[in-house]
This record gives sequence, C-alpha cells and structure tokens, in this order.
Amino acid sequence: MSAIILESSLVHYEALGRGKPLLFLHDWLGSWRYWVPTMVDMSSTNRAYALDFWGFGDSDKVAARYSVPGYVNQVELFMDQMGISKVPIIGHGLGGVVGIYFALAHPDRVDQLMTVSAPLKDTYIAKTLSGFSGGDNPARVILGRKLKSYEEVNIEAGKTAADAVVQSVQSAIRQGDVIDALESLDVPTLLVYGREDPIILPPDDDDMEDLDYNVYPVIMDSVQHYPMLDDTSKFNRLLREFLVHRDNWDDIQLKDEWKRRMR
Repeated sequence: MSAIILESSLVHYEALGRGKPLLFLHDWLGSWRYWVPTMVDMSSTNRAYALDFWGFGDSDKVAARYSVPGYVNQVELFMDQMGISKVPIIGHGLGGVVGIYFALAHPDRVDQLMTVSAPLKDTYIAKTLSGFSGGDNPARVILGRKLKSYEEVNIEAGKTAADAVVQSVQSAIRQGDVIDALESLDVPTLLVYGREDPIILPPDDDDMEDLDYNVYPVIMDSVQHYPMLDDTSKFNRLLREFLVHRDNWDDIQLKDEWKRRMR
C-alpha cells in the first residue's frame, strides 16, 4: 500500500508500470481497486496511477472535502506531490465529473480526458444513487439493487463513507449541467457509456449537438456501469486507441464496434 499526506490527511494510491503517466479516478461506488485490470494492461507502456478520493477506500475520511471542488483540489495536490505536470485522465462516474472540472480549472495539466459513465445532467443520475441518504456499505446497497456483482468493487464497499457518497453526489448536482463545462474544454475528450447502465444514463442526441469536435461520445453494447469490468478487453483497446489517435476519431479502429457518434 502506498500513501502520501495531503493537507494533513492520508491519501492512498497505487502505481504500476513505467513510462508516460496516466491517472485513473474512481466512481461513487468503489475505489481504486477496480481499475487494476486496466492498470495492469497499460503498465507495459505507461506509469498508471490510481488514488482513493477522501472518504473512499483507504484514504482518510475528511467530510469537509466530500465535494467536486474538494476532489479537484485533491487531484491537483496529488499531481504536485507525484511530480506529474501533465497527464491523460481517465475518470469513472464521480471521477469523470472531477476530471472534467479539473481540466476546466487546469487546462495546461490535462493532455487528454476519458470519462466513463459520467452524468452530464442530474436527470441522468438514477434515483438509487441521487436519492441515497446514508447507511452502512453504501456501495453494496446501491449495487445490490441495480447491478451485477463486481468482486473488485465489493472488496472495498465496506470502506466507503456513506457521507462521501451523499455529499459528492449532491455536489455534482449543484455544479449544474456538465455539458456547459465540456463546451469550454479544448482537450481531446472521449465520453464512454454502457448501454445497459441503470445508474448513469447516456446523454441523448440533443445534448450532443452543440459540442465541439474534440468531444466524442460512444456507447458500449451489453455493458452496465463498469465497462472496464464488463468488457475489459474492448475497454482497454478503446483506451489505447484513444491515447494514440487523440481526437482523430476516424483513425480509431474500434469505431465499428461502438454505437456510432450520436450526432
């Protein structure tokens, strides 16, 4: 287990491989651990980092920081501590929202952005998540209602602070439509969704109409909330293609396996 101290609080992280850094940010339901299959795959060519947000996994429980701005600050401090000046960010759910707002606040520090199952509006967040009000093992409660079981997520479920889920969901809702933030980004941005995700709904065509060419949405068939676990091989290939081709969307070889662009 690796850990650093940021603002007098412990932050757990793990890193695999050597090469250009990648930063993985986790969801409301789980921690760094479910990124392991993708981190292992990427470790042959990259230095893959994944951290636990405050209130999740083995990081300290610091209720005053359970918000999108709080986690944006945590990412900035983490990158400073690791000596990472600029990095592609791969963020899932909460991590995707944080990644978008981090890129908006620090455009010079994000090389590319891949969001996975990130809600672009509060109406795309299912009531099982947006209406969660607390209790023990929140990830297990929510996952048990709607999703198949993921060992990599369930292992960490008991470590999640319920308040971290409640407060960060409400913080994401208060941020407003993420689409407005996306329209201000210049970095290549890939939005990935699972067609069968009951927790975060994919955006509809109307929401995609005004986005610039640097933002490209795709839907993965037969996938729920965790594409990196439901179809690990395809997800990892998609990530590799994105890192190589950036916003040259026509050069990404997996395009015929996805839902075509929604606009």
